[in-house]
Amino acid sequence: MSKTYFMSDAHLGLSAPDVEREKEQRLLSFFDFVMNDASQLFILGDLFDAWFEYKTVVPKGFHRTLTKLEDVARNQITVHYLAGNHDYWMGDSFRELGINVYHEEFETTIDGKRIFLHHGDGLAHNDNGYRILKKILRNPINIKLYKLLHPDLGLSLAKSSSKKSRSYTSAKHYGEEDGMMQFAQEKIKQGCDAVIMGHRHVPNFKQFGNGIYINLGDWITYFSYAVLENGIFELKRWND
Repeated sequence: MSKTYFMSDAHLGLSAPDVEREKEQRLLSFFDFVMNDASQLFILGDLFDAWFEYKTVVPKGFHRTLTKLEDVARNQITVHYLAGNHDYWMGDSFRELGINVYHEEFETTIDGKRIFLHHGDGLAHNDNGYRILKKILRNPINIKLYKLLHPDLGLSLAKSSSKKSRSYTSAKHYGEEDGMMQFAQEKIKQGCDAVIMGHRHVPNFKQFGNGIYINLGDWITYFSYAVLENGIFELKRWND
């Protein structure tokens, strides 16, 4: 039986050019590996550190990654992209690559397992400010107004906003008593076999009763991912 892969939080474009080149190369080698035996690939957000797509303009510098993802999709592997808090202004270019795009968390069933997928943003306690901001940023009217800005200015502001968002998120605590795990526990009580998230940047694999909470970590420090094969989940690290 073929495998299903899950990854998140590469934040391409985050660091200095030499660091980004090495990170991108590791990511491309992972996508090549996925093409050997995958049936599906789920990217749970923040593949890019800042992504804002105009009608005829996409951010510069990610051609190799986008081309490789198109190769994955053309290899009869279903690619799913759940937008994160750094890249949810996604347009038609991903669909043109054969990638399924989602702007809200969702549930799916694979190998008989009910799986709930969420980027993880907005679940921390006392995070009402971000939840309000998220609704503002995703408002279609606000997006149309933002696109009136010249792309150079719009993308520059998006990158600046991403840096502030990252600093804010890093100050949040996501331990057992905080919102992400509590959310996962509730979903498991409702019958889900697994809840998979990103956003936190720290890989975690935890059993709750008959269900599993998985945080995918990131591709900045851990280069971690999850795989589902024959109904069994594993959390791994990519070592090329």
